[in-house]
Amino acid sequence: MAEDQMLQYVPVLMLLVVAASLIAGMLIFSTLVGKVGKRPPIKDTAYECGMLPLGEGSLRFSVKFYLVAMLFILFDIEVVFMYPWAAVYREMLKTDANLILGSMLSFIGILFVGYLYALKKGALDWKPKLNHQ
Repeated sequence: MAEDQMLQYVPVLMLLVVAASLIAGMLIFSTLVGKVGKRPPIKDTAYECGMLPLGEGSLRFSVKFYLVAMLFILFDIEVVFMYPWAAVYREMLKTDANLILGSMLSFIGILFVGYLYALKKGALDWKPKLNHQ
């Protein structure tokens, strides 16, 4: 019985071996053939509408950008957790009405406190605050 179950994995193992050998073959072939031509260094620079690129290629983002992104993910996950709750709400209302409503109200309450904290800290303000002395 155990041998029959192991035989079911033989095609998967064969597929993994074929995929790994193809990957290794492509990598070896590209390193052998890819270094044949010599190119000037200007060919490897970024093309910016015919102008030579000057300055840094990447700009630094403000920490506020990442903070707003994390808050968006947090509240997006809140919505994701509400869908299963809404799907079983009608069935659980028959048996545990207080439990299902209380659990969702406490979940939304905790997130609302977090939202108020983010508002108080100014996490959602886009305009920079100027410190005048």
